[in-house]
Amino acid sequence: MRAISQNRLGGPEVLELVDVERPVPGPTQILVRVHAAGVNPVDWKTRETGGIGPMGDPPFILGWDVSGVVEETGAGASLFSPGDEVFGMPSFPFQAGAYSEFVAAPSRHFARKPSTLDHLHAAAVPLAGLTVWQSLVDTADIQPGQRVLIHAAAGGVGHLAVQIAKARGAYVIGTASAAKHGFLRGLGADELIDYRTTDFAEEVRDVDVVLDTIGLEYGPRSLKTLRRGGRLVQLTRTNDERMPELAEAAGVTAGFTLAEPDRAGLLALAGLVDSGRLKPTVDTVFPLEEAAKAQELVAAGKTTGKVVLSVAE
Repeated sequence: MRAISQNRLGGPEVLELVDVERPVPGPTQILVRVHAAGVNPVDWKTRETGGIGPMGDPPFILGWDVSGVVEETGAGASLFSPGDEVFGMPSFPFQAGAYSEFVAAPSRHFARKPSTLDHLHAAAVPLAGLTVWQSLVDTADIQPGQRVLIHAAAGGVGHLAVQIAKARGAYVIGTASAAKHGFLRGLGADELIDYRTTDFAEEVRDVDVVLDTIGLEYGPRSLKTLRRGGRLVQLTRTNDERMPELAEAAGVTAGFTLAEPDRAGLLALAGLVDSGRLKPTVDTVFPLEEAAKAQELVAAGKTTGKVVLSVAE
């Protein structure tokens, strides 16, 4: 099968199209013919640094967002049958190999693809969607009427976070460039801050939950926006070692959240999609062999919504 692999860590140039042996599903696994694979910031970061640990040394195949069709089932995998359309974020943060024509992974890392989405749009949902669901729903337990601040609200994670927070009845404040405010209003955002002209830390107050998708100094600065008892959910680690002390002094809870495979979360996301309350936006589609270009675009941090690889016609 065709796949995008790398033999060393480095820039986009280390990615190459290769032919590798098709995986065989083991017990409780399914083999999925990949139709589309989402591209996420964790992909290029892992390409450069090896990720947060479990990937090991190259060679490896990147990618975790999968939408495709079940080709074969392993022993004891009873949830799906060949021909079923599925989507998921298998094995994260261990290797899943979504940048390939076939993926073998535990069946319960998948759910049936939302019926209202094609594969390209379904592949835009799992990693970003589960990150948001586990952050805002499972961790922060946002409630109707609460005020939620979402950084980089027009990005791959952010634009789903706006919609999920609104579906939970929250008042949503987003940071984004002015050019993207119209897009975000269309998703239901209640208040928007142009980060290029306005300091959100001086403008926003009495927030219940902050979703920090950027990291670095955004975590410490976001503490000023939270009410006492509020929560800061960090998807990227801050560079400020004083963060625990700063959060305690501000009377808020702050912590780093990493998404994990979650069938219940996928089912919840699919329900929101098929009910019309969650619509993933795809910024650009690249063919599999142009994965390097796709990662460069994601790394630039200027996309509206997600970048997706088209793997199978």
